[in-house]
Amino acid sequence: MKISIPELSLVLLVGPSGSGKSSFGRKHFLSTEVVSSDFCRALVSDNENDQSATGEAFDLLHEIVRKRLARGRLTVVDATNVQPEARKSLIALAKEFHLFAEAIVFDLSERVCQDRNALRPDRQFGPHVIRNQSQQLRRSLRGLEREGIRHVFKLSSPEEVDAVTIERHPLWNNKKTEHGPFDIIGDVHGCFDELVELMAQLGYTVNQIDGVYSVSSSGDRKLVFVGDLVDRGPRTVQVLRLVSSMVLSGQAFCVPGNHDIKLVRALRGKDVKRTHGLAETMEQLGNESNDFRVEVAKFLDGLVSHYVFDDGKLVVAHAGLKESMHGRGSGAVREFALFGETTGETDEFGLPVRYNWAADYRGKALVVYGHTPVPEPLFLNNTVNIDTGCVFGGHLTALRYPERDIVLVKAHQTYYEPARPFLPEATETQRLLQHAQDDVLDLADVVGKRLIDTRLKPKITIREENAIAALEVMSRFASDPKWLIYLPPTMSPTETSKHENLLEHPDEAFAFYRKEGIATVVCEQKHMGSRAVVVLCKDEAVSQKRFGVVQASLGTVYTRTGRRFFTDEALEHQFLARLQSAVERSGLWDELATDWLCLDCELMPWSAKAQELLQKQYAPVGNAGVHALRAESELITKALLRVPGMESLSTQTTKRLNAVAHYTQAYRQYCWPVGSLGDLKLAPFHILASEGAVHTDKPHTWHMETIARLCAADSEILFATPFKVVDLQDEANTSDAVAWWTDMTAQGREGMVVKPLNFIAEGKRGITQPAIKCRGAEYLRIIYGPEYLLPENLERLRSRNVGAKRSLASREFALGIEALERFVRKEPLRLTHECVFGVLALESEPIDPRL
Repeated sequence: MKISIPELSLVLLVGPSGSGKSSFGRKHFLSTEVVSSDFCRALVSDNENDQSATGEAFDLLHEIVRKRLARGRLTVVDATNVQPEARKSLIALAKEFHLFAEAIVFDLSERVCQDRNALRPDRQFGPHVIRNQSQQLRRSLRGLEREGIRHVFKLSSPEEVDAVTIERHPLWNNKKTEHGPFDIIGDVHGCFDELVELMAQLGYTVNQIDGVYSVSSSGDRKLVFVGDLVDRGPRTVQVLRLVSSMVLSGQAFCVPGNHDIKLVRALRGKDVKRTHGLAETMEQLGNESNDFRVEVAKFLDGLVSHYVFDDGKLVVAHAGLKESMHGRGSGAVREFALFGETTGETDEFGLPVRYNWAADYRGKALVVYGHTPVPEPLFLNNTVNIDTGCVFGGHLTALRYPERDIVLVKAHQTYYEPARPFLPEATETQRLLQHAQDDVLDLADVVGKRLIDTRLKPKITIREENAIAALEVMSRFASDPKWLIYLPPTMSPTETSKHENLLEHPDEAFAFYRKEGIATVVCEQKHMGSRAVVVLCKDEAVSQKRFGVVQASLGTVYTRTGRRFFTDEALEHQFLARLQSAVERSGLWDELATDWLCLDCELMPWSAKAQELLQKQYAPVGNAGVHALRAESELITKALLRVPGMESLSTQTTKRLNAVAHYTQAYRQYCWPVGSLGDLKLAPFHILASEGAVHTDKPHTWHMETIARLCAADSEILFATPFKVVDLQDEANTSDAVAWWTDMTAQGREGMVVKPLNFIAEGKRGITQPAIKCRGAEYLRIIYGPEYLLPENLERLRSRNVGAKRSLASREFALGIEALERFVRKEPLRLTHECVFGVLALESEPIDPRL
């Protein structure tokens, strides 16, 4: 006997003690899938036969079942389950989680059960127990399905039990193995001409011979319809012929809409009100054959409430679907998928007031739906409504998945007047509903221990204590969170150099990348400024439409920890206006087809942001060192006239005084007064993202060359970073790069950054380091102190370990790229912030800050 059960269901093993339920469960199911009352009794009492623990045992059993069903795991309950009251609570759990309850009944003879129990010394209870259980079972058999059990499989002998095979079948809505790509089309409502036009834009050709439609396309994409094919529009019959032919041929999927189901009832003679366009549809179908009308009813009635595609990453339902209902099957799921959730009230137009389920949605799957017409596709919390009211004179819209691109065509005319106006009357910039939802951020989205999945690195751990530190910084010091779409990663230095009197040298950076299998690197001059992220808008309206800020502006400039760079708003506005003009003159807005940019930069001078650090740390050290060592030198000079043997101390003091002088000179050259805009210099080195694109797919040479054109448009405040492309297999090429570094650092410049040619590069063990910094000896005085080059100090510093720093850099890099990708995909701000907060939280890890 073959027993076929849904892959996601609650299976009750029903039968008296000794009927073989536990052995059957061990044979056919995973040990983790079976929840046994005996095992639960042992867990709470250390004795699975202790009947006094039965109450607590079943409390535990129900809790385990609840947790498993909530996670969507098939669950088998191994208990006698012969009493209706015992089954009732379990069936209620299946209903609560929108699953089917199945029963496998072991209706074996009382004698078989008695004989088996006699062989078990731990089951020495009277024969009346099994007799009562058998009687209770037989009284229940006829009513099991009425109790809410979908299928009952009855086994009447040991031979039948032994011959069983279990088959698990997927639910009708499970299309997780269908990975797309898909083109998902909103409510058509009989707008056939617009549908054909939209399909043409998507790359599909519609052919028609004698009323039979066929569709061809050049790619491997499939169409998905969100329902409401019928009513209100002029050509419902043609829409039905086209869509049904595509679904039946495997070229498309379709879920039902409420109008479609109402039409089925009308076609089957039910008493339904012929309103909201149904009368017109019935009139159009009246001109068709009865066979066609029967086929239409059969096709629409056979549509599945919703589909789950692409390993659970995409859900399509007519009116949307809460996460707890994804991939489940029940009347409540179908009702929600068709009608959504209403408050029970009606508005001034006589239409039901709908509860905005999408506002509370926190699921990982993208939910695409329609049902309620909106002026333009509505993205909210990883859901998108693509019913843009074509039949009401709006548009017919398609969402391309996984690209999340929108393609739409304008309605040829208004075919039906909506009961409620849905096209906007205002012309001013409107903030999206998603932006309004993001005005108040949920603390639960950023605190506590978190595991963040990114495209480049799975499961990046954020410790709870680090998350708290990040929240403290963000809540007290950060820019408007709407702008915080990216934080840059830290950067590892080279391994300790083998060169004498140096901690860092390009040879170690080149050797690292050679070992990683990287053939070509880009060396960029490293600026001693402050890391700055610039988010720039083409005009102020973009800041509200795309970023959702309340106060319109041209953008913002913030530090690598998310703090505003400028405290003077007027200076920031002037700076952004100059930058916006430079982008305009360079042609980048048109070239990148964007109205905003995110740039990774260095803003100089260093003193513009680090003035307090200079005044309270670096300058006091320099001044104190100079004065103390000069005084010491003078005393030693006088002592030499009277005390022999102090020459070595004098030499040492002179070296220390020279070291402090070099230290003072090192930081001073990165400082100059800033009195106006012209005193600032911005050196961009990454064009991180623009509308629809994260530019990590382009080599660093593209970034540097494109930025050079931008800088040429305003060389007064923009500085194009010098760079060299280096072939690591060419000794002359690498020697030239080393000489370039040596010359730069000899002039007191900071050094250079070595990067793989590709923005994201594969190494021996996955994604390699995105960049390695190689700093000059004089600059490192600022980091390690004035006297670090003295032999006794330098030798001690050589024992540094860069492994932890490189791990941190890799994780922060993955989080930063993930944040940008989520923002560009128009995911909710909370998902972008999950990564941004993650970068800031990782900064609290105990890594040597000098590295």
